[in-house]
Amino acid sequence: MGVVNVTPDSFSDGGQFLDAKAAIAHGRRLVDEGADILDIGGESSRPGAQAVAEDEELQRVLPVLKALKNVPVSVDTRRPSVMRAVLAEGASMINDIEALTAPGALDAVADTDCAVCLMHKQGDPATMQNAPSYGDVVLEVREFLSARISACQIAGIEKDRITVDPGFGFGKTVAHNFSLLKRLSEMAALGVPVVAGWSRKSTLGAITGRPVTERMAASLAAALLAVQHGATILRVHDVAETRDALTVMQALGKA
Repeated sequence: MGVVNVTPDSFSDGGQFLDAKAAIAHGRRLVDEGADILDIGGESSRPGAQAVAEDEELQRVLPVLKALKNVPVSVDTRRPSVMRAVLAEGASMINDIEALTAPGALDAVADTDCAVCLMHKQGDPATMQNAPSYGDVVLEVREFLSARISACQIAGIEKDRITVDPGFGFGKTVAHNFSLLKRLSEMAALGVPVVAGWSRKSTLGAITGRPVTERMAASLAAALLAVQHGATILRVHDVAETRDALTVMQALGKA
């Protein structure tokens, strides 16, 4: 899953692809590098991010979606109205950091055949990293995701359309993130594909001391560990490099 941030303030590439033409060119480049899915977002959810107006989100996302929908496109949004608009334009997946908990979100998706990604987060992006706290982070995240899978199924969203994301970095400390990575198989045991998003994140900066522009090696290591522990889909910025790393790991399995 290649990341296309059509935003001025995303933590890694904020503003670089805010222009629709730049975002479209970037999306096509990621597909050429081996992305199976493009994940387009018009509202940053980085720690400290502020919400944007619905109209602004749509103005950012729709032109890019329309140009790229010849490949599977996931739209990263938490607004039911935006979900309806992008699904009408051919989006293949809704990637929701609020796991379809907003009023009307389940209904926006249920009557379509699109896939969904249900993510766990604690708190809102603006404040979620201030003081995250859990008893057992893995148990609490797993229980939340299990409940959201059940809610989707009750609403008419078949289980084979559902993926889950434990939300690395979304209201989690470094220790929480690594506990989730170490026990990622417990998310996979929910019976749906697991999405892992470690690419360039601040946890990797915290343990390596590297700025966001120098975290590729750490991102690749985290991606391989996530796959080894049960992840099925990797949400990444560096598609070609991640593909190469996975190819090496897969070659070992075939040897």
